[in-house]
Amino acid sequence: MRFHSFSICFTLALLMCLSLLVEAGKDYYKILDVPRDASKSQIKKHYKKLSRVYHPDKNRDDKKAEAKFMEISDAYSVLVDDEQRSIYDQYGEEGLKQHNGGGGGQPFHNPFDVFSHFFGGHGHQQEKRGPNLHIELEVTLEDVYNGATVELDISKQVVCDHCHGSGARRSEDIVQCSVCQGQGVRTQRVQIAPGMVQQFQQTCDHCGGKGKTIKHACPACQGKKLQRGNEQYTITVEKGMDNGQTIVLEQEGDEYPDAIPGDVIFGVSIIPHLVYERQGNNLYTKQHITLVEALIGFEKTLAKLDGSLVTLKQTGVTQYGYIQTIQGAGMPIYESSNKHGDLFVEYVVLFPDHVDKNVIEGK
Repeated sequence: MRFHSFSICFTLALLMCLSLLVEAGKDYYKILDVPRDASKSQIKKHYKKLSRVYHPDKNRDDKKAEAKFMEISDAYSVLVDDEQRSIYDQYGEEGLKQHNGGGGGQPFHNPFDVFSHFFGGHGHQQEKRGPNLHIELEVTLEDVYNGATVELDISKQVVCDHCHGSGARRSEDIVQCSVCQGQGVRTQRVQIAPGMVQQFQQTCDHCGGKGKTIKHACPACQGKKLQRGNEQYTITVEKGMDNGQTIVLEQEGDEYPDAIPGDVIFGVSIIPHLVYERQGNNLYTKQHITLVEALIGFEKTLAKLDGSLVTLKQTGVTQYGYIQTIQGAGMPIYESSNKHGDLFVEYVVLFPDHVDKNVIEGK
């Protein structure tokens, strides 16, 4: 009985210790600002965003930013790896260290390697860059009048999550080329005449000049290093934007294992409106009035693009084609949205199909 009670107490104590270890370690989910059930694409998206902000190249001599960058990279390298993440979820950072033999064995050991695998280079030292991706963004006139956010799902090329762009099943499967001995080039000798030999170098055709070959290809991408993937983006359309203006998401284009991604560039395209026509910062519209209203006057309301009403009032005779100017009721001025252009209302008189005989006789 005593042994049984001791066993229960010991088990409870062990569970409490494990719980404390889990809680005591770093919260990788909090570091990357993602929920515990976050998908890989969400983890990747937050890593991309945060690593750019805290990269040492952008924060010279800032030790706090450097430490944050390393912390972000550690969190990403664990959460993006299924096995590491599973162990971390169960046992926390300490359990992960124990599993990896005291801290080693994680997918990446150097935070700059993580960044390099992800973006294709070590910051500014990498000059090779992928092409930009151009996308037409159709928006309504209401969107650019009021400002809006647009949710988009974009299909693009992404670096394989499994091999991180190496093309290999595991890191051990990347070996030195046996033909060029890792040099990437082969030396050829050609006899051009008796006793005369010319020596020249050419790219190794076995490894393609890389100096390394892969024994076993990555099962996820079949060694191609790349996959098709979908990324979700929230695009902010600002007040007053016009046709042809662009919204740029830096380095969010197709990914490459050996190059920095290009930008995604959205070109604003405003769908024609049924009521209003935009010309610069001004709005134009036509208002139909009856012959009687044209002769004796009227009072009407016109709904603006934000849903508010503007009063249209005329006394006396209104000529056909008369244009009324309402100052400050036009489009918001881009980057000065507290200022607006004008609204121009052209009055079009609707003549009756026929005139009553009594009206003619009483003229």
